[in-house]
Amino acid sequence: MEGKLDWLGAGLPTEGTNSERPRAGDVARKDVPTCFLNERLGDVRGWVRAGGWNACVAVNEERVVLGLLRAKELDADPDLRIEEAMRPGPSTFRPFVAIEEMAQLMIDHDVESSPITTSDGRLVGLLTVQDAARVALELREAGDSSGQKEEQT
Repeated sequence: MEGKLDWLGAGLPTEGTNSERPRAGDVARKDVPTCFLNERLGDVRGWVRAGGWNACVAVNEERVVLGLLRAKELDADPDLRIEEAMRPGPSTFRPFVAIEEMAQLMIDHDVESSPITTSDGRLVGLLTVQDAARVALELREAGDSSGQKEEQT
């Protein structure tokens, strides 16, 4: 079986049958709010929450991830600058990591969201544990049902 040709965040092609399985970069939300270090937390919090988000990624002008604001950080003193309120240097993951692996890791380590970045640190999107777990469960259920069909035939 020939796999599809897919392009990852760094612009590198991937091929093969495994390329059809969802990865972190496929599931990560690309519409994640971003902010700059010199912005005021109160201003950022307002539009982040108005957009239905519970997180914001601090980036520079090239979209390199510098920090992360989750619910706890967003609730801090509104007069703080993002640089003062954020979690600096958050753990990030590459777009090619299997979504099942990401879901398990996020559940095991109680991680609610994680930035997905290219190898040079540029933001691809934000992966939430809910999205990762949902897609991993869908894959498992699809695998279980296809396995049952094979046994019945």
